[in-house]
Amino acid sequence: MPRKSRIDAPGALHHIIARGIERSPIFRNNGDRTDFVRRLSTILKETETQCYAWALIPNHFHLLLETGLIPIAQVMRRLLTGYAVSFNRRHLRSGHLFQNRYKSILCQKDPYLLELVRYIHLNPLRAGLVDTIDALDLFAYCGHSVIMGNRKNDWQDTKTVLSLFSSDRRQYRRFVEEGVYLGKRSDLTGGGLIRSSGGWANLLEMRQQKLFQKSDERILGDGDFVRDVLAHAEEQMEHKYRLIAQGIDLDAVVERVCEVMKITKQEIYLPGKERGRVRARSLLCYFAAREVRVSQAELSRLLKLSPAAVAFSVKRGEELARREGYSLSWDGEIEKCKERPRSPCLLKDVLKSDRFLPSRPSRQTGCADG
Repeated sequence: MPRKSRIDAPGALHHIIARGIERSPIFRNNGDRTDFVRRLSTILKETETQCYAWALIPNHFHLLLETGLIPIAQVMRRLLTGYAVSFNRRHLRSGHLFQNRYKSILCQKDPYLLELVRYIHLNPLRAGLVDTIDALDLFAYCGHSVIMGNRKNDWQDTKTVLSLFSSDRRQYRRFVEEGVYLGKRSDLTGGGLIRSSGGWANLLEMRQQKLFQKSDERILGDGDFVRDVLAHAEEQMEHKYRLIAQGIDLDAVVERVCEVMKITKQEIYLPGKERGRVRARSLLCYFAAREVRVSQAELSRLLKLSPAAVAFSVKRGEELARREGYSLSWDGEIEKCKERPRSPCLLKDVLKSDRFLPSRPSRQTGCADG
């Protein structure tokens, strides 16, 4: 059975898990861990990818990331490939380091953001890397110590997490400590249907009442969230495949952008910060990367820009398309809407819907970890 494609959009929240091949260690010493964190820091800052939680365990790691300028798949490709090459060179080994492809679960922010922060940050304690919550407060290779103010980095978003506790670290720590005694969370670790239903107990109750939820193993959220995300993702994929099926490739996009922006093909490839050229290159990067699925690495080579510059161009091009109402039609023409422009990224709007935003934790409802 073929693997299902990743679901992603700017602003999407992802729980990432990657394990060593045959569950072997991917971090043998603190030198490995430091190298991984350094690479993670560089990539997250370059791509404006937000990190809310992270933990390094000897044979796997957890990340809670929010998509920024480039898709999470590209972030992870850079991180895993670079680290694996460095690890193999350092330890005189060859071959694959990671088991299969990493696991990525698209998450509904409410009610799962804080649940996942706690789940991820308790992993070192559950794995026996530290013995107590006091030791976890100081553990160097987990985001909990950063939120507690005992360690510093400039790539982890602690403000968003602490804002849900009125910026009170004691409330946050109490919330995390409560998770130690609450056992395993089936709705965080089970299959797609279990997650969508809120755990086995809720799922069994719904079955007794003959109620059914939409589910997908790639998504952590309630049935409505899963249904909306899948519907909009399918709409976007259909649009992309129609363009590809009709032969709309990078050359066609370049030609259309040049026509619309009143610029020659020779000019669009020239370096420089002339306003018209920057606008044209940005629109080209956006349509090529998001609509026709040209890799940003290819755009980097074509336009002689760094990967970070291409990522910024994609973002700038998206803002231009939204502001000016540009869209790439199925025949490859760039249309300009007469009415108020609609967001070019439908899935992003679904993920930022008010009913999917995080809320403050309730002291009456606990969350267990697995």
